[in-house]
Amino acid sequence: MVFNKKESIVEPVVEFSSGKDPYVKSRKKGSTRWILAHVFHGSNKLFVVVVVFIIILSANISSITYIIIGEIISALLSGMTALLGKYILTLFLLGISGPAMRIVSRMLIETLAQRLERDARREFFTNLLGKSQSFHDRQRIGELMARVTDDVRMLNFLISPALSLIIESFTFLFIPIIYIVMYYPLQLIVEPVFFSISFLILLRSYSRKIGPVTARLRGNFGLMTASLSETLSGIEVVKATVQEEKEMKKYFTHIDNYKKAFIERGKLQAKYLPILVLALVITAGFTHSIVLFNLGLMNIGQIIAFLGILGLLRFPTNISMFVFAIFRLAGSSADRLLELMNKKTEIDENKEGKKKVFKGNIIFENVDFIYPDGKTPVLKNISFEVKPGQTVAIVGTTGSGKTTLTKLISRLYDVSKGRILIDGSEIQDYALQTLRDQISYIEQDVFLFSTTVFDNISFGRVSSLEQVINVAQQAQAHDFIRELPEEYQSKVGERGVQLSGGERQRIAIARAFLSDPRILILDDSTSAIDSNTEDKIQFAIKNILKNRTTILITHRLSQIRWADLIIVLKNGEIAAKGNHEELLKTSEEYRKIFVKKFDIEEDQLLKEVRK
Repeated sequence: MVFNKKESIVEPVVEFSSGKDPYVKSRKKGSTRWILAHVFHGSNKLFVVVVVFIIILSANISSITYIIIGEIISALLSGMTALLGKYILTLFLLGISGPAMRIVSRMLIETLAQRLERDARREFFTNLLGKSQSFHDRQRIGELMARVTDDVRMLNFLISPALSLIIESFTFLFIPIIYIVMYYPLQLIVEPVFFSISFLILLRSYSRKIGPVTARLRGNFGLMTASLSETLSGIEVVKATVQEEKEMKKYFTHIDNYKKAFIERGKLQAKYLPILVLALVITAGFTHSIVLFNLGLMNIGQIIAFLGILGLLRFPTNISMFVFAIFRLAGSSADRLLELMNKKTEIDENKEGKKKVFKGNIIFENVDFIYPDGKTPVLKNISFEVKPGQTVAIVGTTGSGKTTLTKLISRLYDVSKGRILIDGSEIQDYALQTLRDQISYIEQDVFLFSTTVFDNISFGRVSSLEQVINVAQQAQAHDFIRELPEEYQSKVGERGVQLSGGERQRIAIARAFLSDPRILILDDSTSAIDSNTEDKIQFAIKNILKNRTTILITHRLSQIRWADLIIVLKNGEIAAKGNHEELLKTSEEYRKIFVKKFDIEEDQLLKEVRK
């Protein structure tokens, strides 16, 4: 594999990248470092600094407010009313400044949260696009959807409201202690310090217990979503095989597990001890202040102010139960995202690789291939050459490795042994975009996007309506497209569900015509087309095959006959190769294919060749 070795120390191997990845290092260091890298990325740092400053200032304002209230009460009780106006004005200014600052703080924290969600969603989606085909083969679509939607959304909640609330919790935990030390007898520090220490110990215990529960919560949500997606995607099979009851039980099991995880989390929250400890501390603080009052060390106003400041501890106590549950949920979500993003891919995009127009010469040299995580070779010792402009037909029974062989050419998978060359260079030496831009692949199971006919034909190409109509006519698709409600602007539905199999294949063929590839791969691409329609498009296919290398996977005799070379695969190995007449004479395996396919006796096939 060829790629920039210096960059590979930092940048992971990917099939696709949209530019420099600022989070690649942090992803390898765990969810905490990764989230912090997002939080402090670019101008986000300024937002965080301003938010922290405002929160600290708000905590000071809250403590000062209670001190002033205490002074006002003391002044009223002692008859010193001269300073009341000053105190009331100060209280008024503090009263309006606090909410005003909170508005600014929440605007900034919400902006930061939305940025984090946007950037994480972009990063995750781009990362998925950069994964190899073997990675996607192992994934469940529903599970991926749960991660890219709900798990990424949890990162938003981590910032707003969780981050701002956790900062507020710690400022309201420690700043009141400072004011108690500054304005009241030092003995009163015992209660808030005891609470702070107890709170942190109990909070740590709570966080450790709730962590596994939240991980199960996120995992069960992913399984529930995957089950739903899988069942709905295969609803036709479910109904045809009368498996509604089985699928319902399977889905209900996931729902029940999800419910149990929520109940378990609720039980932990119900046993949240800091609330009890706070009640005891406030009672102890009140009793202590009364003792100091009897000793003449405090007055009534100071007692009220002290209890008000002590009451500020309610905020971190009550909010921490909610906030730390979000923290653990977000942490579990981040772990689930990183679990996929950190998975290695086998294919490198090789941006610095060769960029040239192909002539179309393809050489397989002793190629073996084993699927990732597989043990048995799917292809063994495959060697052949295709000259530029030639057409090669690959035939064989089901499971012989025909489709896998063609996917190696565009590097959807990399060979396990041997090499593949195009125009004398190994395919790994080409920039991946250059390689795939010049190869068009039409599969039997055509995938169409849930957009318009025009967009599906011109997918990946900037094209005019005239160009699209031209290739649609060549692919014998123009007539049925004109009968659609909005012609070329008609929506085809998800996966082209509103079109027949033959119509979908003709659109795919039109798309291939438009891309004008140097190498064309047709994987049984006319299997869903009736004989009458096939006759109409044979001439168009022959035209597109001119001056380009073509590989056909087909059992249609009409297409096999005019191939320059036919390769017969059996159990992943080349059983024979040659033209149609040669193979009918020399290859028993080749003759068997037609005997099974067309119900023709071998003697009859051989007679046709002799004629």
